[in-house]
Amino acid sequence: MPKITKVEEQKNKNRVNIYVDDEFFMGVYKDLVYTLNLKKGNTIEKESIQTIIADEMYLKAKNKALNILSRSSQSQKNIIYKLSKNEFDEKTIDRVIDFLKKYKFIDDDNLAKNIVKDKVNINKFGKNKIKQTLYSKGIDSLTINSTLNCEIDDEKEFENALYLGNKKYEKIKNEDKNKIYRKLSSHLTYKGFAYDTIKKVVNTIMNTEF
Repeated sequence: MPKITKVEEQKNKNRVNIYVDDEFFMGVYKDLVYTLNLKKGNTIEKESIQTIIADEMYLKAKNKALNILSRSSQSQKNIIYKLSKNEFDEKTIDRVIDFLKKYKFIDDDNLAKNIVKDKVNINKFGKNKIKQTLYSKGIDSLTINSTLNCEIDDEKEFENALYLGNKKYEKIKNEDKNKIYRKLSSHLTYKGFAYDTIKKVVNTIMNTEF
């Protein structure tokens, strides 16, 4: 029967490499070595141990994902990235993702809608800045574009730009007219609005006030 010939600590001190009959067998978390009594000199049944370890790793990865999600909502891409950083293998991560999607712990469509609603209604951001936020959260381009098109219309975009423009204007209204124009345009660009919307808003403010 195959025998464990070496248990070697990895650079990540929480994990070890196991060698069977002087050949690399697999890498596992150190606590599983103690749980399953995987030490040098012990004989093992490879297939049985692989199945047990695969199930243990799945539970660890699932608990790690749920812990991450308990702090904040995450996209599928971000969960995969964070589990990969913890050195879970692709098969284990795929099992976790299937579980999370099945029970709606991750839902990129819903996450994107919630982010857009918050950024539009609370922050008053324009589409371009919201798009950057969605990218940073790991949402894919197709979901981003469809969500933005569904959740934000031109009227709302103009309304938010005008609101932020007026707030900015109150702080700079005593400056030179050309400076006001440049500062308003720059501010609204930073807030994520498109050129046409910015032009319309700035002209509205300037024509009203001067």
